[in-house]
Amino acid sequence: MKQILITALLFLTFLGMPSHQAYAFIQTADLKAQEQSYFPPPLCLPGMPNDGTCLFYGPAQTVSEIRDAGFPYPPRELPASHPSPELGEIPVSLAKINYPEDQPAPIYGTFEDAVAGVNPISQIAPGALRYISFTYWQNHNGNAYLLLSTGGWMRASPAVYTDFQGLEFYDNPDNDFGWIVNETPAYKEPSFWAETTDTVLEREEIIQVYNQVEAEGVIWYQIAPDKWVDSTKAKIVNFDPIPPEGVDSDRWIEINLFQQTIAVYEDGKLLYASLTTTGVEPLYTRPGVFQIYEKKPLETMQGATAEDRSDFYYLQDVPWTMYFDEARALHTAYWRTYFGYPA
Repeated sequence: MKQILITALLFLTFLGMPSHQAYAFIQTADLKAQEQSYFPPPLCLPGMPNDGTCLFYGPAQTVSEIRDAGFPYPPRELPASHPSPELGEIPVSLAKINYPEDQPAPIYGTFEDAVAGVNPISQIAPGALRYISFTYWQNHNGNAYLLLSTGGWMRASPAVYTDFQGLEFYDNPDNDFGWIVNETPAYKEPSFWAETTDTVLEREEIIQVYNQVEAEGVIWYQIAPDKWVDSTKAKIVNFDPIPPEGVDSDRWIEINLFQQTIAVYEDGKLLYASLTTTGVEPLYTRPGVFQIYEKKPLETMQGATAEDRSDFYYLQDVPWTMYFDEARALHTAYWRTYFGYPA
């Protein structure tokens, strides 16, 4: 009887023990079976292919839309930098003649004569644009008297010139680029009626151009998603490493008369680009293909086109002058404050 009772109790005890192993197996199986319901695929990382293994939302979708619109991601900076400031230093000291433009500017043999205003030895004709170069200057009663590089003394105002520099390239750009020439907001659409962004573009700010359209009488440049500027406020370089028709050399300088930009190429590589200023009537810059035929480190430019010579100009020691079309030349314009406009 005791044996039967013990056996029965053992049997009941065994039946009452929980089966932990069976319960754990059932829980894991349920989770695996319902995993897709509880845990959807992760978000795709930007740049990942849309192959169905991840959800193509959020940053990945935004990056894809940016690329589809023609913009690189991540954005690439222009492969360029400003040249050394020393390359922009003009090798002469300059001054603006401050006599009234309808009066000649007298030159004197000595400093004392210049101060007294007596015994002039020569003069520079009347004109609105007159600059001289000098080697030494002396102040007297708040006036500057300068010893001209060609000899003689004159009262004039020592001048400063713009420090604007173009860009020196170490690789070809992927797209067009340029500069802002007038402060402007960026528009969200290519229209003057469009809403503007909070971005204000400053003069001489560098921009990259990814698309352009014509609208409302101007060309609109897309510089970023939902950012447009018009061609009256920006001047661009249309990058093209192929030699133009008529150029049989691997080195050429391209001047865009519409954009007022200049680009220097060699062996299919862009070396340098900048804003420029070309001439207008009657000293206009002619379109065409030309060969540089003479270079001068310094050149004095003077003349007049009006019959009464009222437009006389005198520009002494213009640096780095390169003649290419009769009397037309590439040269420094130290008298100009801004570039990007014909003058």
